[in-house]
Amino acid sequence: MLSGKWQSLVETRRMFPHADQVKVRSGKVVTIFNVCGNDFRLITAIHYDRQKVFVLNFLAHAEYSRDNWKNRL
Repeated sequence: MLSGKWQSLVETRRMFPHADQVKVRSGKVVTIFNVCGNDFRLITAIHYDRQKVFVLNFLAHAEYSRDNWKNRL
């Protein structure tokens, strides 16, 4: 099991170098993780102040690339 006490995306990337932040339709920022050798995307909301990670979606790479998911968040 991995654990961390991240305070920012920079700290998150120390453990997960390919994590990226994306702004969605609501104006909020989500953090995306590449999973299973880039075959899937785990879309999360990280609340650094509360030390909580919320899973918002899990998509195949092809579905993620269509960008439709951004309109639902």
